[in-house]
Amino acid sequence: MADRLRVLIVGVGSIGERHLRCFQTTGRIAASICEANEELRAQIAEKYRVSETYADLYAALTQPFDAAVIATPAPLHLPMACRLAEKGVHLLIEKPLSTSLDGVGRLRQIVAANDLVVGVAYVWRAHPVLYSMKQAIDSGRFGPPVQICVMAGQHFPTFRPAYREIYYGDRAMGGGAIQDAMTHLVNAGEWLVGPVDRLVADADHLVLEGVDVEDTVEVLTRQGSVMGCYQLNQHQAPNETMITVICKRGTCRAEPVRNQWLSASEPNEPWHVEAEYPIERDTLFVTQATRFLDAVLGNDDPLCTLDAGIQTLRCNLAMLDSVAHGCWQQIAR
Repeated sequence: MADRLRVLIVGVGSIGERHLRCFQTTGRIAASICEANEELRAQIAEKYRVSETYADLYAALTQPFDAAVIATPAPLHLPMACRLAEKGVHLLIEKPLSTSLDGVGRLRQIVAANDLVVGVAYVWRAHPVLYSMKQAIDSGRFGPPVQICVMAGQHFPTFRPAYREIYYGDRAMGGGAIQDAMTHLVNAGEWLVGPVDRLVADADHLVLEGVDVEDTVEVLTRQGSVMGCYQLNQHQAPNETMITVICKRGTCRAEPVRNQWLSASEPNEPWHVEAEYPIERDTLFVTQATRFLDAVLGNDDPLCTLDAGIQTLRCNLAMLDSVAHGCWQQIAR
C-alpha cells in the first residue's frame, strides 16, 4: 500500500460510490471517504472495505492526501476544491463544475500557485467511440468540420428512478436537464470541434412527473466556423445518443449507446461502421480514473482540464440565461 496514491472521495452518494469503486478497480490507490450521512458512510465503508472515514472535510484535512474526488452537490464543488487545493491536493471534480462562476478565479489562482492537476468529470471523453472518431476528425481525413448535430434522449423514470429525490429537481443544486445531461453533450461537442462562442437555447418542462425543472432542451451554437445544434429530452422511450460531425469531405456519426461510430463520404452510400467498442458498465469511469492518476504522476493530462470545465460551465449559464431572456448569449472568456 505504501506506493499507492492516497485518494479521498468526498461524497459517496450514487456518483461518489461509483468513483470509489472505479478508482479502487485501478489497483493504484488507498481510498478514504468523507461523507456527512453517518448511515451511508458506514454502509459504503463496509461494502468497499474502507477503514479511513471522515464525517466532514475539516476532519479529513487533518490528514495528508495526494488527490481527492469531489462528488458533492454542485454548489459545494468550488468551496471544497479551494480548501483541498490549499492543502496541495490534486482534484477530480464532478460535473457541472459549479452552478455559478463565483470562486472560479480563486481556484485557478490556488491551483497555479501549487502546481496542481485538476480534472472535471465529463466522462464522455473517456468513451473509446468518441475518442476514435475525434482522432479521425483531427487527422483531416474528412476535411474541416462545418456542422455538429447532437441528439439524445432517455426515459428518466427507467434509468434514473430516484430523480425526484436527488438534486435533479432543484436547479440551484445543479438540477434540470441543462446542468444534468445537456452539459455532457455540449462538453463532448466542444472537445470534438472546438469551444462554443455563442448560443441560443430553448427549454421547458414537458413530461417528467414530480419535478418542475426543464426536461427538454434545444440549443443552437456557433463554435468558431462550425454551426451546431443540440437536442435532448429525458422522457422518450428509446435510450439513444447520436453525435454527427459534418465535414467538408465526409460525415462522422458516433452512437455511444451502441458503442460504434460510422462514416459516409460519397453521396447515397450507406453508413460504414468504422469501429465498435463493446464496454462494461464502469469502463468509462475506470478510464477516467486511470487518466487522472496518470496526470497526478505527471505522465498525462486529465481527460477534461479545469479550463475546459470552466468553459462548459459558462455554456451552462449561457443556456439558462438564454432560456430566461429568449436571446443569443456570448460566451465570455
